[in-house]
Amino acid sequence: MVSLRYHGHDCWEIDDGTHRVLIDPFLAGNPKATAKPDSFTKLDAILVTHGHGDHLGDAAAIAKKTGAMVVSNYEIVGYLQAQGASNGHPLHIGGGWQFPFGNVKLTIAHHGSTGPNGEALGNPAGILLTMGGKKIYHAGDTGLFLDMQLIGEAWGPLDVALLPIGDNFTMGIDDAVRAAAFLKAKVCIPMHYNTFDLIKADPAEFVRKAEAKGYKAVAVAPGGTYKVD
Repeated sequence: MVSLRYHGHDCWEIDDGTHRVLIDPFLAGNPKATAKPDSFTKLDAILVTHGHGDHLGDAAAIAKKTGAMVVSNYEIVGYLQAQGASNGHPLHIGGGWQFPFGNVKLTIAHHGSTGPNGEALGNPAGILLTMGGKKIYHAGDTGLFLDMQLIGEAWGPLDVALLPIGDNFTMGIDDAVRAAAFLKAKVCIPMHYNTFDLIKADPAEFVRKAEAKGYKAVAVAPGGTYKVD
């Protein structure tokens, strides 16, 4: 069994009972966060989709404290290593690697990836994580794109798709429902909503519309956990 605990915004803690990874650890300054950067004492890896502060977040601090490996694009790994998070493994779009905790592959995402001070931090990405025998797609920040069909077909069947629904900077609810149709994951879970006024959205509306099209969807409240058997 793999559990996915939602810490608000795009931050997910994924645990298969043996290994634990954290994705996009935006905790300090996140009004929806249900954990603090010092809440973590043991992590195998921190996965980062892109360089914006609400995703890169507390990656350096958590990595230095826990010794977790940072897995991201080449530019972000180098940026964090310069801040003392020395344990890093760089990937790039289309590339993957088998780690002791699971397999990570980066996909395209249509967004930006500047750092806190405007640094160019490579291309934004989505993440395909295979862990505990389950396939999880974290879309990162992205608009809808047709190649989501390829992701669903080539790397499916996906057990979980984590999809942004907040609009303005990413897909809104209707495009996220279209993404669910492309991906055909066993369950879709919304993220990246209600953290700020600009991304207000109703996760129940996404669930209702996705299920009306025949796709299972579940909303997980910050602090909640979804378990994949």
